[in-house]
Amino acid sequence: MLDSEQDQPGQKGQADPVSVARNIILRHLNLAPKSRFQLAQVLEKKGIPQEAAQVALDRLAEVGLIDDLAYAHLLVRSRCASKRISKTLLIRELRQKGICDEFIEVSLAELTPDDEYQMARGLAAKKLRSMSGLSKEVVLRRVVGLLARKGYPHAVAYKVLQNLELDTQDLTRGEYHLG
Repeated sequence: MLDSEQDQPGQKGQADPVSVARNIILRHLNLAPKSRFQLAQVLEKKGIPQEAAQVALDRLAEVGLIDDLAYAHLLVRSRCASKRISKTLLIRELRQKGICDEFIEVSLAELTPDDEYQMARGLAAKKLRSMSGLSKEVVLRRVVGLLARKGYPHAVAYKVLQNLELDTQDLTRGEYHLG
């Protein structure tokens, strides 16, 4: 989305940089939730002076439009529901988005080891549906690879594999079961 000419700093007859920063932030928040760090990066790319950016970010944080803790909770719930990624990858993603360690810890506190196992189990079950006619070794290798890419620890992957009920007849028919 292109910003109008009045949102570009340095234009003749334009509003003060704080107003420009506020408008840019509001536009980006209207599209999707973002962390304070991400919004600061957007403002920097737009050439907004750092002092004006800080004033605008502080003001919008005061009124609750920028809330990194709420954003972290939202991201954790969203990624667990849609992508089923592990705590390890969630931590990495939250850090990349500029969320502080304290907020990361609080937002991940609700995610139990059993929740993580259930997400891994769900991923494995979905993967199994697409692997009819493959040998047991191939099935196991692909499930382990999927879980590794999603950041699950070896212990979780091993527990999921232990619960796979695979026999030769089921494999040739494409019928797999998680015990």
